[in-house]
Amino acid sequence: MLACIAFSCPNLEFMEILKSDTAINRINGDELGRFVADKRCLKSLKMEGCSNLGGFVLCSSSLSTLWLSDLYSHSKMVFNCPNLKEISLEFYRQENDSTDLTTMVDGLGRNCLRLQNIHIASVRLSHSVVLALTAANLRRLRMLSLVLGSEITDASVAAIASSYPNLELLDLSGSSISDSGIGMICNVFPGTLSRLLLALCPNITSSGIQFATAQLPLLELMVCGMTICDPNSQNGIPDESSDWELRNTANPHIYQKLIIKHGRLKKLSLWGCSGLDALYLNCPELNDLNLNSCKNLHPERLLLQCSKLESVHASGCQELLIGAIESQVSNDSPAVESVLPCKRLADGSKRVRVPHFLSAQVKLKITCLTANIV
Repeated sequence: MLACIAFSCPNLEFMEILKSDTAINRINGDELGRFVADKRCLKSLKMEGCSNLGGFVLCSSSLSTLWLSDLYSHSKMVFNCPNLKEISLEFYRQENDSTDLTTMVDGLGRNCLRLQNIHIASVRLSHSVVLALTAANLRRLRMLSLVLGSEITDASVAAIASSYPNLELLDLSGSSISDSGIGMICNVFPGTLSRLLLALCPNITSSGIQFATAQLPLLELMVCGMTICDPNSQNGIPDESSDWELRNTANPHIYQKLIIKHGRLKKLSLWGCSGLDALYLNCPELNDLNLNSCKNLHPERLLLQCSKLESVHASGCQELLIGAIESQVSNDSPAVESVLPCKRLADGSKRVRVPHFLSAQVKLKITCLTANIV
């Protein structure tokens, strides 16, 4: 197949290979390496289903974007691409993956000096991998995403902060960093960071999130899904059969509150933060808020001062909370109808639309996927 593409498209610049769930990508590393070396005009290569690549060496003077997913146990991964600006490598989530990420990252630092965006998703990510990356001295790096590395710690944050002070995006979702790590981020990146993603970081508290929003004035995107989880639930999602008031009375100091005042924040994701019972937002530019599975968020402890809010995702939330959202957004409008039109979609969700604001054509969608809402 690659030979046919190479023959038919001599000046190919962009190629993307997608794989269905039942398909198998049998391209091996030698075949891919020959293809990339022969296509001297190729600028972008994106390929799914890369588990059969084995060892490979990619050499290209034209390639600037490379995305490879479904990687698993590769004996050798060499990238000799001096003009590569963006790389995304996603590995299977299996502990027995034998890929040597430290050696791979070290090679990236030596052979791909123009890298600006790096995304690596692997459970094998560790502090040693971070040290190899920081030793590479990639001076143009602006976006760094190291996802699912539970062995990435506050020491890793310190290494990143000291080596790459100009980051605009930092994604350490699935790591073990704590509020101390957030403090380091705030000390180094207040003048550059606009996107911070810290989902599935169990050592982070609402205090750390509040500190980040207070100290990062350029922040436009903040993702903290599953960081503040209900301690009464083993899987972090509260038991639906238990009564919220009873549990909250018995454990009055367990749940956390979150207060955010920010002038530029546009998107905030708190999905799965079932440990939150109070949320106060004063974010005039916020247009998207994700509260999916925030099951313990109390309607009377919710305050939304977000005049540009367009979408609120509230799957798995209390009906009273959804009503409180509707009420607060309606009250922000100078002229709204008493009855809000709503429509149930094919997937079982219900979207409630607030009428157009008079000054700006803004609409709010409250999306609830719970089947019991009518």
